[in-house]
Amino acid sequence: MQGLMQDWPLLLHKIIDHAARQHGSQEVVTRSVAGPITRTTYGAIRQRTLRIAKMLAKNGIRLGDRVATLAWNTDKHLEVWYGICGLGAISHTINPRLFPEQIAWIVNHAEDRLMFLDTTFVPLMEKLAAHVPTIERYVVLTDAANMPQTSLRNAVAYEEWLKETDEDYVWPEFDERTAAGLCYTSGTTGNPKGVLYSHRSNTLHAMTATSSDGLMIDYRDSVLPVVPLFHANAWGLAHAAPMRGAKLVMPGPKLDGASVYELLEAEKVTMTAGVPTVWMMLLDHLRRNNLKFSTLQRLGVGGSAFPESLIRTFEENYGVDVRHAWGMTEMSPVGSTGTIKSTLGQLTHDETMALKAKQGWALFGIEMKITDDDGRPKPWDGRAFGRLKVRGFATAAAYYRGDGGNILDEEGFFDTGDVATIDPHGYMQITDRAKDVIKSGGEWISSVDLENIAVGHPDVAEAAVIGVAHPKWDERPLLIVVPKEGKSPQRDDVIAFLRARTAKFWVPDDMQLIKEIPHTATGKINKLKLREIFKDYKLPEG
Repeated sequence: MQGLMQDWPLLLHKIIDHAARQHGSQEVVTRSVAGPITRTTYGAIRQRTLRIAKMLAKNGIRLGDRVATLAWNTDKHLEVWYGICGLGAISHTINPRLFPEQIAWIVNHAEDRLMFLDTTFVPLMEKLAAHVPTIERYVVLTDAANMPQTSLRNAVAYEEWLKETDEDYVWPEFDERTAAGLCYTSGTTGNPKGVLYSHRSNTLHAMTATSSDGLMIDYRDSVLPVVPLFHANAWGLAHAAPMRGAKLVMPGPKLDGASVYELLEAEKVTMTAGVPTVWMMLLDHLRRNNLKFSTLQRLGVGGSAFPESLIRTFEENYGVDVRHAWGMTEMSPVGSTGTIKSTLGQLTHDETMALKAKQGWALFGIEMKITDDDGRPKPWDGRAFGRLKVRGFATAAAYYRGDGGNILDEEGFFDTGDVATIDPHGYMQITDRAKDVIKSGGEWISSVDLENIAVGHPDVAEAAVIGVAHPKWDERPLLIVVPKEGKSPQRDDVIAFLRARTAKFWVPDDMQLIKEIPHTATGKINKLKLREIFKDYKLPEG
């Protein structure tokens, strides 16, 4: 016997409909690509999404067609995203930080038919246009007055394009498992792989990720998604903020510390989210100018590990609750957050900070396990390392076009490529990427743990650790450090700092200074590039 409930499909356009109906006057504020701050509302955005969908249909876009966006976080990007999905087409958000050759490759792999792009990226696409023949039209996200001269095929200014239609449009109904969004992984080896989200998975993800256990967002919040829309829909914030009725503050292309701080204060932001490099820039701006926050309450951080020393700085010096989260493109992306469970009893401040440095416990809709290389389960004791595997309603079952073949094990779990521990309370901690873990004398050394400790040194701005070949131990860790401005960290001093805080055999054999640590397109430390830079490096003897 089945239940007697209505069949109400979880379609993404229902989020923007709800936002317009219940929170229609709520602001969406944007630092525009041109510079000025602009203001609109969810009600106005919903009207424009209907026009966008109607115009796309007029241009021949149909259910399942791929439509690309190459744009910053703005109200225009948001409304385009909802217009594409509402029509039943697939919004393919492209990461502009990828190499141009990779951008061309994924456009062709996706077979995008139309592209929306900011003026910033017109020169880039002019160089690539001959290599992406499936694109029939380019819609530049600006008005006629600011439309650049361009050779792009059938190029048109966005506002002029929208004038050709009205909002007299009814959303089509289709199965909630219909594809909604396409994001490509930004792996450092091989071609990127496409992750194809559904309306159902994105809707459920937003409901879970923004719960009180997750990023905790509601209608009283003012939310600044520093994480871009091309990173798995801004970690779901593109859905979550309008779903909850929160004010949205879109930062556009300016993500430096001063610009982010200006928006945080001017728009009374209570919650923000982004990768560690952004928060390091923000902290530097705060310290240099002796600034504080007047409204910021919560900071979501993910993409790579956030050292405990920086969590302490935000919490102890600035009164901001840090929500350490973990996930990946294949998980839509949020899988866990480091909120403190009430069942843990009374923790000391130091115990709380240590827990917050972990990547947290799995939210509803995610199941985790850790295994050895042969798939045998590892215990949840907080000490055993294992390959982290996940399954859930917003986790990929396969890559687009079947790339990579079968990606699930016999129990339906996806191997994340991360190495992790899970403690008896369910708190997971990433210790490394499987390809980056340092195997020394038969033991595993976590480069991530060493990096987090090293950043706690007062002279170190950023740190990375890679394995270097060793004749006896197979590999040994090399510490690579970016000094804080005006500081000159000394090898022996930093190594001694680490020696006092970690196992003896984990202590790096040497330290090298570097002006800048390379990062991937998603803000992670690029270990592949570092290994190239130090390929001829030899560890000191003895």
